[in-house]
Amino acid sequence: CRAAPGRRQRRGRAWWPRRPRQRGAASGAAPAREGTGETKNAKTKTADQQRRRLLVHRKGATRAFPPHHPSLPAEYRSIGQPVIVGGSMGTCSYVLTGTEAGMAKTFGSTCHGAGRALSRTEAKKRIDSADVLAKLRKQGIEVRVASPKLAAEEADAAYKSVKEVVSACHLAGISAKCVRLAPLAV
Repeated sequence: CRAAPGRRQRRGRAWWPRRPRQRGAASGAAPAREGTGETKNAKTKTADQQRRRLLVHRKGATRAFPPHHPSLPAEYRSIGQPVIVGGSMGTCSYVLTGTEAGMAKTFGSTCHGAGRALSRTEAKKRIDSADVLAKLRKQGIEVRVASPKLAAEEADAAYKSVKEVVSACHLAGISAKCVRLAPLAV
């Protein structure tokens, strides 16, 4: 059973059905909230064997257009849209690019992170921050935190495996792995 939506959620739900074109949907790109991985874009696509204009809402995903897509800036047209998929504090991150298969299967969307395995509250209960900080330092990762107590919330164990999530996207063909990045500092 889900709790009732908060004030901001209700406001967003009330806004969207009534005014889909006011935030730039007519132009084809309307970020709902920049940097959150939640975007709404109006696109003309083939769905159910019919060509029609659809609204693509990427919740928990991000845009990943393939090479030569007309919406991409010139510097990315030859390679496809780069997508940074951040890992947790002690794991690698990835740079992916969009693919033609991803355009067909997901309207040009892919993951933007692995997602949490534990809520922040649960992570603080189960994981010792001092152990997390010691493990990071042992891996040679420079650690700078405002409060050492918060390290448990962002520990590797609090997240799903970014390696598995990225591999699943790559194997499904919805995005392609380009670069794997190792953390130096968090």
